[in-house]
Amino acid sequence: MLTTKFIGDKIAELRKKKSLSQSQLAQHLFISSQAVGKWERGESMPDIITFNRLAEILGTDLNYFSENFHSIVTEKNLEKTRDNQESIGNQKTSWDMSRGNWMNADFSGLKNLHEKFNASNMQYCKFVGSDMSKLLLKSNNIESCDFSCSDISYSKVLSSNLANNLFKDCSLKETEFSESFIQGCDFSGADFSGVLFKSGGFQKNTITDAVWNRTAFNMMYIADMVFNGSVEDCSFVDCSFKKVTFQNATLINTFFKNKRLKGIQFIDCKADRMTYEFLKNGKADLTGVTLITHN
Repeated sequence: MLTTKFIGDKIAELRKKKSLSQSQLAQHLFISSQAVGKWERGESMPDIITFNRLAEILGTDLNYFSENFHSIVTEKNLEKTRDNQESIGNQKTSWDMSRGNWMNADFSGLKNLHEKFNASNMQYCKFVGSDMSKLLLKSNNIESCDFSCSDISYSKVLSSNLANNLFKDCSLKETEFSESFIQGCDFSGADFSGVLFKSGGFQKNTITDAVWNRTAFNMMYIADMVFNGSVEDCSFVDCSFKKVTFQNATLINTFFKNKRLKGIQFIDCKADRMTYEFLKNGKADLTGVTLITHN
C-alpha cells in the first residue's frame, strides 16, 4: 500500500544520491529543514506544487514516487490537487515565501497570492495577470520582473528597491509605497488611484496613460518624470523635484505644498483655480499653464 512513509523513503533515497543534506534541499525549496525531516519520516507530505519543484530539483519526475502518486496526493489534499490540475491560477498558496532568492520564476496567473515575500531577492520573475492584492512586500530587491496586468491593489511595499520592472496596465489602487525607491519601471496604463508614496524615490519611470486620482506623494524625491493626462485630487507634499514635466496634463484640485517648486516644467497644461493658486504660492513657473475658467 502506498503510504507517506513510502514517499518519504523515496525522497530520502534520491536526496542522498544527489549528495544533498536535508538542510541543503530545504534551502532549494525555501522551506525549513524540519519540514524535509517530517517528509522523510512519513509524518507529512509536500503539496502538489512543492512536489513538482522537488522533482525538478532532484532531477526526476512525479512518476519516480509511484505510478499511483496522484491517488495519495488526492487522499491527503483533494481540494488543492483538483485546483492545480484544473489550473495553477486557481491555487491558493499556503507558503511564506520570505527570505528567498527568486530567479526566473514564473508565478503568472496565480490567484489569492496574499503571502509574504519579505527580505527576498527577485530578478527576472513573471507575475503576469496575477492576483497580488493585499500583498506585503518588505525589504525586497525586485529587479527586471514582469507584473503586467496584475492586481496589486491594497498592498504594501515597504523599504524595498524596485528597478526596471514592468507594471503595465496594473491595478495599484490604495497601495502604499513607503521608504521604497522605484526607478526605471514601466507603469504605462497603471491605475494609481488612492496610492500613497512616502519617504522614497520615484525616478526615470514611464507613466504614459496612467490614472492619477487621490494619489499622494509625501516627502518623495521625484526626478526625470513626465506626467500626462488627468491629475485629479492628488497631492505633492514636501517633495523634491528634478527634471519633472507635466505635459498635456489637466490638474484638478491637486495640492502642492513646497516652499519653492523648482525642478518642475509645465507644457500645454490646464489647471483649475485651486491648483493654480497652490502652484503660484510655490513660485512655480506657470508659463505653460492655462487657467480653467467656468462660465
